[in-house]
Amino acid sequence: MSAKPNKNLIADLDLLRAVSVIAIIVHHANHNLIEWKSPALATFYAYFGGSFGPDLFFAISGFIIARDLVPRLSACHSRQEWLNASLFFWIKRVYRILPSAWFWLAVILLLCVTFNSSGVFGTFRANFEATIAGILQVANFRFAASWGSFPYGASFVYWTLSLEEQFYMLFPFVIWFGRRYLVYILAAAIIYQLVQPRSILGLAVRTDALMMGILIALWSVRDSYRAVEPVFLKTRPLLGFSFLCGVTWCLISLSPGSKGIFIVPLRWSLISPLCALLVLVASYNGNYLMPDSPVKRLLLWVGSRSYAIYLCHIPAFFATREIMHRLHPGTKFSSDDFWIFVAIATTIIVVCSELNYRILEVPLRRRGARIAADLMAKRQAELAAKQAGEQSGATG
Repeated sequence: MSAKPNKNLIADLDLLRAVSVIAIIVHHANHNLIEWKSPALATFYAYFGGSFGPDLFFAISGFIIARDLVPRLSACHSRQEWLNASLFFWIKRVYRILPSAWFWLAVILLLCVTFNSSGVFGTFRANFEATIAGILQVANFRFAASWGSFPYGASFVYWTLSLEEQFYMLFPFVIWFGRRYLVYILAAAIIYQLVQPRSILGLAVRTDALMMGILIALWSVRDSYRAVEPVFLKTRPLLGFSFLCGVTWCLISLSPGSKGIFIVPLRWSLISPLCALLVLVASYNGNYLMPDSPVKRLLLWVGSRSYAIYLCHIPAFFATREIMHRLHPGTKFSSDDFWIFVAIATTIIVVCSELNYRILEVPLRRRGARIAADLMAKRQAELAAKQAGEQSGATG
């Protein structure tokens, strides 16, 4: 089935989610899944950097959130209306993000205790502390503190979730108080981050890609946005795919750790704008980035399950290693075992992400939307009744 433009679903953004999560998986496979060293792996990872993946996720997230949230909050005329709209947003997000995140934190703790004879999951203490950090949404600060100092635990990918939740807790306040200066506030914050050398803590709190996605959403209601739409890609689908591949290659080569492209010392200052460029092209919902094909449909599946894949891929990697060590105790694995490791890990990721998507994500996302909508309607009715009472009292 071909991906058709849809008002609520932008297929190209799911395609970019797939690119992002695949880059992250390949990046994390080194050492987390593949425990041996070889000349071929050393050469591959010398030129492959997948650390741009979170920034691409951030840019997508910023665009999707802002195109609904900013108009909703900007239309509020009172503090009570703003609070109601913000609660609506926060409740929906809680149901969308936290159940799956907390479920996989619990799974990691359980595996650490019951399925860890090889020690691959790390100590219970490290994972317990990481779980608390994940629940309290401060995993990014723990991640920065642990870098080169102490083991984080098996849930280290949660630093991105904490960063997003911190940002989206504050963003409604920025919209409300910034109002007509919102664009300038975001632009100033982006420029400040782009010109700063990135410390470990700076990388753990980076929001430039998020804010670039928001700026694209704000721009999307302007006539100038439509004026630069790359409509020529409609009749040249391979050109759009070449553009996607070219920008992705640049991102892979620019990612720190890669020996690929080195243009300026501030590599991160090039990564987020390139991620935003991909999101900009995808935002037109024209299926410009890749012609329909079985490969695209597979990537769209990956993109739609990308959140679950992101959460479960490290536990899947560690479980694969534990399985192999139980099946072949005392064995020192090598490149000859590469494909069996990949096959087991891929199977676990596919099964777990599909179950997570169907059992947790979709039902709870819908439930959260219903609860938020009911609360919003109730609050609006109460506000309308209060305003009517005040007007009645004034006329009386």
